[in-house]
Amino acid sequence: MELLRSQALVPAASLARAIDTRLEDVAPWRVVVGGAGAGLALAYLYSLTQHRQPISVRIKNRVFQLVRKIPSVREKVESEKEKVRCSFEKEFFSATEGIPNIRSLPSKGLPKDVVLAETKVHLGLGDLDWKGGAMSGTVYNSSTELGELMTEVYGLAAWTNPLHSDAFPGLRKMEAEVVRMACSLFHGSDESVGCVTTGGTESIILACKAYRDLARAERGIEVGEILAPVTAHAAFDKAADLLGMRIKHVPVDEVTKRVKVEVMRSMITSSTAMLVGSAPQFPHGSIDGIGEIAALGLRFGLPVHVDACLGGFLVVFMEEAGFPLPLFDFRLPGVTSISADTHKYGFAPKGSSVVLYREAKYRDHQWFCVPDWPGGIYATATIGGSRSGAIVAACWAALKYFGRDGYIQTTKDIVNTTRKIAAAVRAIPGLTITGCPDVSVVAFDSPTFNIYAVNDGMKARGWALNALQAPPCLHLAVTVPHTKAGVADRFVRDLGEVTGAIMADPASADNSPAAVFYGGAASVPDRSIVSALTGVYLDCLYCLGPEEAPQGMLTKDQAAGS
Repeated sequence: MELLRSQALVPAASLARAIDTRLEDVAPWRVVVGGAGAGLALAYLYSLTQHRQPISVRIKNRVFQLVRKIPSVREKVESEKEKVRCSFEKEFFSATEGIPNIRSLPSKGLPKDVVLAETKVHLGLGDLDWKGGAMSGTVYNSSTELGELMTEVYGLAAWTNPLHSDAFPGLRKMEAEVVRMACSLFHGSDESVGCVTTGGTESIILACKAYRDLARAERGIEVGEILAPVTAHAAFDKAADLLGMRIKHVPVDEVTKRVKVEVMRSMITSSTAMLVGSAPQFPHGSIDGIGEIAALGLRFGLPVHVDACLGGFLVVFMEEAGFPLPLFDFRLPGVTSISADTHKYGFAPKGSSVVLYREAKYRDHQWFCVPDWPGGIYATATIGGSRSGAIVAACWAALKYFGRDGYIQTTKDIVNTTRKIAAAVRAIPGLTITGCPDVSVVAFDSPTFNIYAVNDGMKARGWALNALQAPPCLHLAVTVPHTKAGVADRFVRDLGEVTGAIMADPASADNSPAAVFYGGAASVPDRSIVSALTGVYLDCLYCLGPEEAPQGMLTKDQAAGS
C-alpha cells in the first residue's frame, strides 16, 4: 500500500516542479493575479451552468430576441398578432352580441329580480350542449339533483372563510374530513396528511414548493430540479417558473406514451429535488410506470409525486369497478405525495382539489409563515390567504352524497364508455389511437391526413374536442354526460362521417382553420412568438365589444327572454 501511495505522489511532484520551473522568472504579483483571474473565470463558467435554463436555450432565446428586433420581422410579428386579435374578438363578441357592456359601476344598485334576470341572460349564452356531453372534460357531471345540492350547500356557506377557523369551526372540520377521506382512498396510513386547494395547479405547485424547501433544508440545494415526463401537466412548468426551480422533461415511449423510466434514471443528478409520474397523464390518458418511478425514488432517496389530478377519483375505484390497475398510490413505499382533483371526477364544483402526503414531514415544508409581520404572525397552509368556504363545503357534500358505491358506479359507466369509444375509433379507417386509453381519455391521430381538420368538422356538428401537439392529435375526456343513452353512439357516428369526408379528399385537410393555426404554430422555431400570440388570446378574454345599449340595462326582448 505504501508503495502504491509513493508511486501516486511521483506525477504530482513532477508537475509541481514543472510549474515552479515555468514560473521562476515570473513576478509574484503576476502569479497571484493570474491565479485569481483563472479562478474567477472558472467560477463564472460554473455559474452559467447553474441557471434555471440551460445555456444552449438561453443562447437560442437571445438570438431570436435579436432577430425579432429587425424591422421587417417585428412588423410581420405585429401583423400576425393583429390578425389573431381580430379573429378572437370576432369570435368572442359575436357570442355576446346584443348584450349591453358594463364599463363602470351603476350609479344606483339594481333590484334583485333585474340582477337575476341579467344573470340568466349571460349564463344562457353559448350553443355548446355541455350538459349533454358535447365537450371533452370541462363538465364532469351534469346531474340536475347534484346541481341543486351543490347550489344549496354553496349558498349556505357563501360567506364562510377557512382562514378564520374560530368563526367557522364546522368548516374546519369539513376540510379535515375531506383530506382524511381522500387519504383513505389512496391507501394512506394514519400518518398521511394533506390540504384542500383551489385546483390541480395549486396542488402541484404546493407539492413542488414542499420538495424545493426540503431539498434546500436537508441537502443545501438552492435551485432544485423537477424531473417530470414530457407529458406531465404544464402546471409543473408553472411551478418551476414561480418557485425558481429547474424542470427537466423526460421522454416517453412513442407507442404507449408512458415515461421512459430508464431515461429518467439517467437524468437524475445531485440537484434533483423530486420525481414525477402521472396516473393518468392528460394528453393521451396513459398511466406512467409509477411502481418503477417509486423504486427510483427509494433507491436515490428522492420524493416521488404522483399527479392524479385528472383521473384520481376514477383510478381509486377502478379495481372495485372491475378494472384492476398496477399500484400507483401510497401502497408503493416510494410514493410520497399525490394530487387529485375533487372538482373533476369527484364531481364537486370547480375550484377544489387535494394534495396528499405520506407523512407530515413533507407537508411541513409546504407551510408559509412570516413570524415578524407588524400585522401579526402570518401563516397559511396554501397559496391563498382567504379562501371560499363554500367550495370546501360543497366538496365535502359531494363526497358524502356519492359515497363509495356511487363513485364505483360512475367509474364503471365512464370506463366502459371510454373503452367502447376507443374500440370504435380503432375501427374507423384513417384514425389510430395515440397512447393508451387506460382510464377516461381517448386520444387519436391519423397517418393519412392532418388530424386537426377533424376538430373543425366535429365542431361544426356541436362537439368540442381537445387539440394536442407533439405529436398532433385530438382527444376526448369522457365524463358522466357522455355515458347518457345515445351520446357515445352519436359521437362515434359523427366522428366516422367527418373522417370519411376528409378521407375522400385528404389534401383538403391541410386548409382547415384548425390545421392552418396549429400547423403554423408548430412550424415557428421561436416559441416566444407562439407565446406572444397566445398572450393576444388572453388579452381578448378581458375585452368588451362595442356598445349595444345603455349600460346596465337589458333590452325588452332580452328581459322577456330571461
